[in-house]
Amino acid sequence: MKRLVGAMFAMCIGALALADARIATEGERTAETLKQLERDWADAEKAGDGDKIGRIVADDWTGVDNDGRKLTKAQLIAHIKSRKDKTESVELRPMDVKVLGEAAVVQGSDIEKGTANGEQTSVEIIWMDVFANRDGKWVCVRSQSARAHSAEAETAWRPRWPI
Repeated sequence: MKRLVGAMFAMCIGALALADARIATEGERTAETLKQLERDWADAEKAGDGDKIGRIVADDWTGVDNDGRKLTKAQLIAHIKSRKDKTESVELRPMDVKVLGEAAVVQGSDIEKGTANGEQTSVEIIWMDVFANRDGKWVCVRSQSARAHSAEAETAWRPRWPI
């Protein structure tokens, strides 16, 4: 009887370990998916591809830029397409992803170089995006960014999503 109870206990422990491994693997896949969406966003910003960004952000997306201005999805896309300010490069730094079921938060920073108002810019941005899994697809629902206080890449200030 002791052997049977011991075997059943060992099987339960093994099943729990497998369940934990499966959850960790799903979380890792989700984290990588979200990081790829962030990379896609950066690429779309460089290309001026507002339509691609439109597929990453939800219709009810809002963001807060470095000046504390609130933007809608329509304003973001219009600005990206206008090419008023051109992003030439985005050097993404390591990202931290926290998956909370059907929601997730991605925090990161990057150095963006380009032109704003006809002048060369280089600025480090710290940002956070909140994603929701809607009908099996991850979309960004909220964003906020701030200018980093770093001497490394500050030749001029430029908001992440200027109007």
